Amino acid sequence: MPEQNILISCNADLVMEMTYAVYQLHESGYTLYATRETGEALQANHVPCTIIGYPTEEGKQGPEGHESENALSMIKEKKIGMVINIPHPQSKRLKDYLLTRRTAVDFGIPLLTNLQLVKVFADAVAMHKKDGLVGLDPQSLFEHYEDEKDDDAWTNKDEFH
Repeated sequence: MPEQNILISCNADLVMEMTYAVYQLHESGYTLYATRETGEALQANHVPCTIIGYPTEEGKQGPEGHESENALSMIKEKKIGMVINIPHPQSKRLKDYLLTRRTAVDFGIPLLTNLQLVKVFADAVAMHKKDGLVGLDPQSLFEHYEDEKDDDAWTNKDEFH
């Protein structure tokens, strides 16, 4: 699970389909960052996000006159906890999208590349934030065996394996 910041980058054609899911992530407490085209479309749909530069726009001036951060530098500096990058065959930014996905994988940042998966993830996060996880008590395998009763075991404890 990402801790705080999520980077979103996709073709503008897909933004309308994912607006609700992205808004759910915002409502769940995540800070959203988006590349320029995606961010402008999200902001037009009233989804708060911070617009950052594309990977190939390194060193360009931001709206306040100083150098704006770009997607790659934020991923490399671990400022991003998850990347949502939906590839689209008609995109004009294939190199930017490839660099974003590749850098996320290289730096061990969770990456979602499927629109349906983004929607399911956003629903799950919203449900988790609302109701909490139910019935889940994660433990190591050794802790599980220590807590296991003899009646729960599928073999006899004296049986050799």
